[in-house]
Amino acid sequence: QLQASGGGLVQPRGSLRLSCAASGGSFSRYIIGWFRQAPGKERESAAGISWGGGRTLYADSVKGRFTIWRDNLKNTVYLRLNILKPEDTAVYYCAADARSSSISTMVSEYNYWGQGTLVTVSS
Repeated sequence: QLQASGGGLVQPRGSLRLSCAASGGSFSRYIIGWFRQAPGKERESAAGISWGGGRTLYADSVKGRFTIWRDNLKNTVYLRLNILKPEDTAVYYCAADARSSSISTMVSEYNYWGQGTLVTVSS
């Protein structure tokens, strides 16, 4: 089970830190992805991290602004969102891929999903 938290209302150029806490399963062996879905749009990959944390992948739209990392002792993955823009407004979901050995950007590759946390960027 995955629980995403940390969303909220933030002004443009502000920052947030999202958390994805896992319970049960073999969290430290899973690739974790952060996805987002804006109103009226399809869910898209924002960032992903390998099971050990040594590899990360970012969407071009967030590269240089978002940072993903994980603490396997705490069964938690984090996503730092900096220099936020109105177009970053979306529900952010964390998801676990228990089957792959490489980070995927495809929604269909992820087996387990958290409930989502809303990020609103507005002045």
